[in-house]
Amino acid sequence: MNIQISELPCGIRVATDIISTVETVSLGIWVGAGSRNEESSNNGVAHFLEHMAFKGTKKRSALSIAEEIESVGGYLNAYTSREVTAYYARVLKEDTKLSMDILTDIFQNSVFDPSELEKEREVILQEIGQCHDTPDDVIHDYFQEVTYKDQPLGRPILGPAAIVKSMTRDVLIDFMSRNYDPSQVVLVASGNVNHNQIVEWAQDMLSLKKIDVKPVLVPAKFIGGDFREKRDLEQLHFLMGLQGPSANEDNYYDGLLFSTIFGGGMSSRLFQEIREKRGLVYSIYSFLTSYSDSGVLGVYAGTSAKDAPTLVEVVVEEFHKMTQHISEQEILRAKAQMKAGLLMGLESSSGRARRIAHTLLTFGKYITIDEVIEKIDQVTVENVCKFSKTLLRQPLSVAALGPISSLPSFDTIKANIG
Repeated sequence: MNIQISELPCGIRVATDIISTVETVSLGIWVGAGSRNEESSNNGVAHFLEHMAFKGTKKRSALSIAEEIESVGGYLNAYTSREVTAYYARVLKEDTKLSMDILTDIFQNSVFDPSELEKEREVILQEIGQCHDTPDDVIHDYFQEVTYKDQPLGRPILGPAAIVKSMTRDVLIDFMSRNYDPSQVVLVASGNVNHNQIVEWAQDMLSLKKIDVKPVLVPAKFIGGDFREKRDLEQLHFLMGLQGPSANEDNYYDGLLFSTIFGGGMSSRLFQEIREKRGLVYSIYSFLTSYSDSGVLGVYAGTSAKDAPTLVEVVVEEFHKMTQHISEQEILRAKAQMKAGLLMGLESSSGRARRIAHTLLTFGKYITIDEVIEKIDQVTVENVCKFSKTLLRQPLSVAALGPISSLPSFDTIKANIG
């Protein structure tokens, strides 16, 4: 990979990933600010702000934004996470300057027209309603809330409907003015580009002002606890998790290997034992979600009410088995899965750009694929066994949605796993 990084006079970092063999460019602006940067009173503003970026600027209407990018066959979108907001595009290489002009325009010149704001408010309320009606989506919000109770990291990205209904234009502008600092912004272009040209255009098009007093993030604290909601559903949607490593901790890669072996594919322990051997679920997987200063190692499963007690019992058993024996073959297979996933991701210019941006924002520097592979290769059976034993001593979170009457109590699950 041919990665070059420069810093503009204003403090924004510009990175390019040159792929001379393709005819396209993936370009994006990433900001190290998401729902975690919100207050309880404006929960949902980061996501609302991302929506409004497409609804008109000082020189483009919402229709013009859509027409200009699509008239050259391009694609424009955005997303909000708990720690990042991104605005990105993909175009043919000859339209790179146009896409950059549109992206920088919506990023820093959105007018937040009141009429457009009212229309988009309704769109977001529909999105919130859709999420609430999708059990395997909303269960993750419930799990996050109980895990990081009464903290910014525990609040839903979309925000509560009541707050979104009353959110004003001034709230959006205030959030942007307090969180969109140049030091927290990276522009990345991946594809058939010239680094010096991208930097020159960025200098002409970007002029973000530094924030005098930067907000201080509330440190994350894994609280843990129990959330259950009875709904008339065919399936029980069940999530349980323990405190895992942050992205900056030494045992982060131990956790990734653990999760891959435990529930990271069809050969994983959870899939083989719970789905293939016992037929208790259709869907089951484990995950490691790591933030800048906290993390969660969790398991999701969907099952019937009658099978819920057995499911929980077997998941707990499999957690304990991970502390007793992990084979070298499992470690090698998990490493192969992880490395293949990394290398396959290099075939997507969009994925490459996103990865560069996230490493710059998370670690303050670019982490090469070779460095990651080296970290993966350094993990041993002993490392993962040690991680397993430490994991079971961490705080526990449980969330369940659906026919919950047969689900074991939180105290029972906690006692069995501890």
